Formats: sequence, structure tokens, C-alpha cells
Amino acid sequence: MNRIQNRCAALLAGLTLATTAGQALAQAAPATDWPQRPVRVVVPYGPGSSPDILARLVNERLTARLGQAFIVENRPGAGGNSGTEYVAKATPDGQTFLLSVNAPLVYNTILYKNLRYDPFRELAPVTLAVTSPNVCAAANSMGVDSVKGWLDALRARPGQYNFASTGNGSISHLGVELLKIKTKSFAVHIPYASSSQAVTAMLQGDVHFACLPGATVMPQAKAGKLKVLAITSAERSPLLPEVPTLKESGVPDIQAAPWFAYMAPAGTPPAIVQRLNQALVATLREPEVAEKLRAQYFDVIASTPEELGRFMREEQARWRPVIQRAGLTPD
Repeated sequence: MNRIQNRCAALLAGLTLATTAGQALAQAAPATDWPQRPVRVVVPYGPGSSPDILARLVNERLTARLGQAFIVENRPGAGGNSGTEYVAKATPDGQTFLLSVNAPLVYNTILYKNLRYDPFRELAPVTLAVTSPNVCAAANSMGVDSVKGWLDALRARPGQYNFASTGNGSISHLGVELLKIKTKSFAVHIPYASSSQAVTAMLQGDVHFACLPGATVMPQAKAGKLKVLAITSAERSPLLPEVPTLKESGVPDIQAAPWFAYMAPAGTPPAIVQRLNQALVATLREPEVAEKLRAQYFDVIASTPEELGRFMREEQARWRPVIQRAGLTPD
């Protein structure tokens, strides 16, 4: 079960019942012979990013389950906006879908005044697939080994340190902005196109710290190349039981974790959306797939389309005051 956000507890507690109901609805939907040719899953971030890793793991099983190739198409740029807009404007024929994350699906609707797509009108929810604990880690060159030492350094030398994110308005950006507000500290934000690029920047000494998905942080941390400090979840994650939360480390009210959702262009036939939801839920819950996802620090949710739609609205309401209070604008 997901332990990333207290706010999600009610949603997650009802997952078994809701998923069963969702599967029954899908089974009752009109029969369809979709897909009849290869299907594109657009990832609005580069190869090696967390969404890319997830898409490739899931696509392999979707291909076997549905009898047609599911192909990842990376369309990075503009903090995830480019690829997300591409799918929002795509023909709703069941041949193009999106695997995207918090920022381009929700947060950028607040951050950008002239966003060129509306995820609530031009995209149809399919499933909230997984979440992943965001791991705060410091470059070894920063010379800190605890949250206290990290925050003391930021407060003692404001402006001397910088942090990486996966783009303006991403949860890796907003989580640190919230941390800065709560701890009265300061660091300079440097956005990157993907979590893998952000980690590389830390390894090269271009940035001092970041709070990023475990899939990209933990391999380097286990190799001794980064220092893990905490996770941004409300509770310790069963995926990283040894890593304390920020709350345990003396920083209250920081709950900021990435989530990953499949979307379709609005107007995609409901029978196709339902069939893909059913296939995704079944695939994500396969023991072998779930184990591979856990190895990459993904926590399976596998929601109904309706749950995802409600969740996105809740996320928009939750983060709007944070973005406005921080005075964030696209760099």
C-alpha cells in the first residue's frame, strides 16, 4: 500500500474494492477488438527517467497481454509540457496514450498562465499507476550526512548551494520550495529535463542536492556516490525502510512524492479506455511485474479512471496555495 501522502489514505484504503468494481465495469463494457496495430505510449521525459523506466517495464507485459506492440515514444521538453501537449492534441483513436507525472498533469495548470493544453479537458484519465518515494540526497562534495547538517549549511550560506529538479513545477521542485518555506532556508533551483540528468549533475558536482525518485537516486547512493538524507513521504516507505522521513528528521508538514498516471486523448472511445485500464491494472498487479516495480522503488496503486480524475482535482487544490505562496513562475 502507498504510504507517501496521508492525504491519499482514504483513496488507497478503498483500492481493492474500487479496483474490483472497475474491473467489473470494464468486463461489462462493449466488446472491442482493440488494438489492431502497435500502440504508442508517449513519455514526456527522456530515456532513463523514472516515467521511461516504468513505461518500458509495463509495455513488455502489455504487449504480451493485448497481442500488439506497445512502444515508448520519448518526447521531452518544457518540463514535461511538450509531450503532454502532444497527446492532448492527438487523434483520439486508441493508438496514442500518455504516461506522465504530477507537474504536466496538474501543477503546471497553476504555474503557467498560458499553458497550451488543458489536462482536465483534453485528456481522459486511464489509471493512477504507481507512486515512488522522493529521496533527498546530497552530493558528496556538499559534505553533509544528516538532514540537520544539510539544513544548517543552507541557512548558514544562503545562495551558495543549488538543487536539481526534473523541471519547473515538478514535485522535485515544489517539494524543495516547500522545504525552504518551512525551514527558512534558501538554495538556487536548477531544472533538468529528467531525473537521470539531475542525478548526473549531482555526480559531476554541478549541483549540491536534489529530492528525486528512488529509481534514479538509490543506485548511485548504494555505490557511495551520493549521500541519502531522507524521503519526502508522510511515513517511512516499505521500499526504503532504512531511510527516515523529513518529519522524523525535524521538518514538519513535508509530503511531496511523484505519482505516475496513464492518460488518453479526450474523446478516446470509453470501451478502449476501459480495456486499457483493465489491462494495466492486471499487469501492474502481476506478482512478477510488481516485484520488478518494487526493485525500481515504484509502489503500485492501479486505480480506476474515476479515482484518478478525483485525485488530480485534489492535487490541484492542495498545491495551488503552495505555488502561489512561493511566488513561483516558469524560469
